[in-house]
Amino acid sequence: MMRRLRVTIFVGALALVPTLAPAQDITFADAPLGTMPKDFEPMLTGPGAPGRWEVVEDNGAAGGKAVAQVSTDPTAGRFPLLVYMPTVPADVEVKIKLRPISGRVDQAGGLAVRLVDPNNYYIVRANALEGNVRFYKVVGGNRRQLAGADLPIPTNEWHELTLRAQGDRFTVSFNGKELFSTRDQTFGSPGKVAFWTKADSVTRFDSLGVRALR
Repeated sequence: MMRRLRVTIFVGALALVPTLAPAQDITFADAPLGTMPKDFEPMLTGPGAPGRWEVVEDNGAAGGKAVAQVSTDPTAGRFPLLVYMPTVPADVEVKIKLRPISGRVDQAGGLAVRLVDPNNYYIVRANALEGNVRFYKVVGGNRRQLAGADLPIPTNEWHELTLRAQGDRFTVSFNGKELFSTRDQTFGSPGKVAFWTKADSVTRFDSLGVRALR
């Protein structure tokens, strides 16, 4: 009963948060170090400790600052999220820059779209330890892979990950190169977008670009 109550409150909040402008490019250059960036809220899919998100110095990031997930809890099935709270259209192109720093279990980072609540969304992620990019849907907290590609993802380097969601088609690009497209109809309504990590991944994110599609 408690889980249902939390989900209801979150979904209801969608109507209370202003919708996103047609295009935005969010960086963290003006955010104070050690703080949570404005308009973002931490959430968690699965067990384990909540993620610990904070603005950190990074000379390779825009304005010399990035937002990082720095908790090293290795719990399996633990997926910290940093959710951008304005509502985003269902048809959208989202672009992030990520830098995997460390992790013994995983070195992963990604982005979620059409996020309804912490247990229901689409997610594309890059994993430096596994050397792949994967696209999933998360339904009721359970992941199901829909598509993927294998490729080198060096640690401690910045990478660009893009997800284009239009109707039931999803197209993923990595460092400017299209990797794959797939179709799914599970989530089709406006929702949130979010940064995402896994287990003990310490990952930095430089920017969040969101562009509504017509």
